[in-house]
Amino acid sequence: MSSTASGTYGTWRNWGGNVSARPARQVAPASVEELAAAVRRAREDGLRVKAVGTGHSFTSIAATDGVLIRPQLLTGIRTIDRQSMTVTVEAGTPLKRLNAALAREGLSLTNMGDIMEQTVSGATSTGTHGTGRASGSIAAQIKGLELVTADGSVLTCSEKENPEVFAAARIGLGALGVVTAITFAVEPLFLLTAREEPMPLERVLSEFDQLWAENEHFEFYWFPHTGNTTTKRNNRSAGPRRPVGQAAAWFEDEFLSNGVFQVAQWVGRAAPSAVPAIARISSRALSARTYTDIPYEVFTSPRRVRFVEMEYAVPRAALVETLRELRTMVDRSGLRISFPVEVRTAPADDITLSTASGRDSAYIAVHMFRGTPYQAYFTAAERIFTAHEGRPHWGKVHTRDAEYFARVYPRFGEFTALRDRLDPDRLFQNDYLRRVLGA
Repeated sequence: MSSTASGTYGTWRNWGGNVSARPARQVAPASVEELAAAVRRAREDGLRVKAVGTGHSFTSIAATDGVLIRPQLLTGIRTIDRQSMTVTVEAGTPLKRLNAALAREGLSLTNMGDIMEQTVSGATSTGTHGTGRASGSIAAQIKGLELVTADGSVLTCSEKENPEVFAAARIGLGALGVVTAITFAVEPLFLLTAREEPMPLERVLSEFDQLWAENEHFEFYWFPHTGNTTTKRNNRSAGPRRPVGQAAAWFEDEFLSNGVFQVAQWVGRAAPSAVPAIARISSRALSARTYTDIPYEVFTSPRRVRFVEMEYAVPRAALVETLRELRTMVDRSGLRISFPVEVRTAPADDITLSTASGRDSAYIAVHMFRGTPYQAYFTAAERIFTAHEGRPHWGKVHTRDAEYFARVYPRFGEFTALRDRLDPDRLFQNDYLRRVLGA
């Protein structure tokens, strides 16, 4: 991934290519002690501190002109506790490595997002999620956290230990400290049967409540300029395991979903008038399929076509109306949208700044191909999302500020008060946090 530092003068760029920063120095500590020392030294030097994972956020949440901490040496599983069914993992561990390691141990997370390139701390700190009727985001599966705070000390928290920190730090935005280890709840490895099939948008919208209620994990992709969707239903299965065949996996997941889709994006960027025709072809390219596999092979997909993304969580009850408004806007706007719109759900959780905090939520994600102007589309979409008290994903493009968040997050003041206590001098501040949390 291009999430590594790139550029001859130590310029850092994110995966989407829309954010860059020139930190004064970059450090890759090999232990919690080294990380704590790096934080103390930055403080002495008057430099701010940010940690960055693989740069999969489309916001500047990890950008800094101070000290950039890269956790790639803080990886691997520390402990597996089969009695409490938890696993403690170093913060820089990529989700891909965690999922594979857990599977070898006969274990799995309950739910996960659709990509697994991120580090566990980057994914949880920004609220990465998949879709689920009863199972929430990756952060909602956290049982304990370890973080280095602004004074260089190591703080641990859980439901019993420092519970007010635990309530907030599971999705901490990098504002409360640098996460060094995470303890996740796990369960015995299980099988999921995935059923993917095309479905008319009108049918999905009219039957959405039923589709949500009947499936453990339901999601769909709507192709703008068409009335077509691709739906995906994932449910637990007694087996046997029947993965997608190697040839089919290559043809559908690599050749069609990445290779042909990449070419379609290039054509659409060069000739926007061709986008509706491309959308009609793309929406029919993938045929129905059913397969059964271990969770991470079902939940996650390779994402090689680079894009920029905005995603908002609206109350689940408002999803159908919100999506109808989005469709009307696209049809009337003259915009040419070559990327499908992704829709997922999550149950309410108790994390202070989780996009699902205190309310059952539906997620609507809009994307544009990297290098294509996205501002007009995202601005129009954001106007619709915010009219429904939408909460933007912390790691995806949005223009909201602290004043807005204080209105849509009932516990916003709880988070900022904790931040005042843990980081009164704003060691972990950057421009993004100044905007979304206030000075």
